[in-house]
Amino acid sequence: MEKRTSKRAAQGVIAAASALLLAVALSACSTNGSGSQAAGQSASGGAAPEGAAATASSDTLEQGASSETRDITIHIGYQKYGTINILKADGALDRRLAEERNIKIEWTEFPGGPQLLEALNVGSVDVGHAGEAPPIFAQAAGAKLVYLAHEPASPRSEGIIVPKDSPLQSVAELKGKTVVLNKGSNVHYLLVKQLEENGVAYKDVDVKYLPPADARAAFEKGSVDAWVIWDPFLAAAETATGGRVIANGEGAVSNHEFYLATREFAEKYPDLVEILLEEADKIDVWAKANPRELAEKLSPQLGIDVESLELAAGRRAYGVQRIDEELVQAQQSIADTFYELGLIPDQLDIHDGILK
Repeated sequence: MEKRTSKRAAQGVIAAASALLLAVALSACSTNGSGSQAAGQSASGGAAPEGAAATASSDTLEQGASSETRDITIHIGYQKYGTINILKADGALDRRLAEERNIKIEWTEFPGGPQLLEALNVGSVDVGHAGEAPPIFAQAAGAKLVYLAHEPASPRSEGIIVPKDSPLQSVAELKGKTVVLNKGSNVHYLLVKQLEENGVAYKDVDVKYLPPADARAAFEKGSVDAWVIWDPFLAAAETATGGRVIANGEGAVSNHEFYLATREFAEKYPDLVEILLEEADKIDVWAKANPRELAEKLSPQLGIDVESLELAAGRRAYGVQRIDEELVQAQQSIADTFYELGLIPDQLDIHDGILK
């Protein structure tokens, strides 16, 4: 009996070894050794051109950064400000990926983080950027997103602004007033925290939701008492209308900018994630040292005057930083606050959006 068992075990080992050798042989025959997708295939999905090689096997994709991704199109979403926006204007990322990997970038502009992450949720965007609040609302809606990295805190880059002739002088005076903001954006949390700091209940303020362009129109018409907004829209409103900022994020919120991706993209293309973050950090170094040149570079793309963009550039922080537990807990605190206020339906675990 013991001999038969040993014999069966030996046969099992031989069979397993044979299967492994066969799998390796088949893998060598069916891939080109690069671990990339077929030429022309989008990172978001879609069939490869007829006659193109098949997509890399899951075994090859699991090799991660050791495999060099080539010959695909990636879709990046951006807003009217942020490091990814600067990358687009500069073109360095496009050039590097095209020259080194034959990779094309398709850029899409969004009015705010919530709209960008909605596109990421449905798969039309692979990578994007947003503030602290949008990823939380997106995760609450079931988005399969992951945090890649973040920029340093920039609390002065968002604020609560009132018309220049408004009698309002403080956040405490917003009780019973009409305030407009982009729902689910970073400034949503700014308003929550500033009201809390000044002893005003969130329910005691009439909050209206409008995207930046419509909110600016309402602000200029005087149909709202205050506007909660981020740069460069905040800076543009200050320079063009003489509006007064009665509070910014200092002492209340951090206002981080996050780099985000679909989980599928981040897990499948870690090498591209590293290139993106590397180029973002490089352009950050340049932007920090050259605020005027940065404003001049962005102005034609954004349709915002150089003076406003230089003002915005001077009050944000720069430098790509990795996600750590401290950041996770800070995001968790925001998510818990939104849940308590009934702004999201369920409690979230931010760790679900962190790459393992």
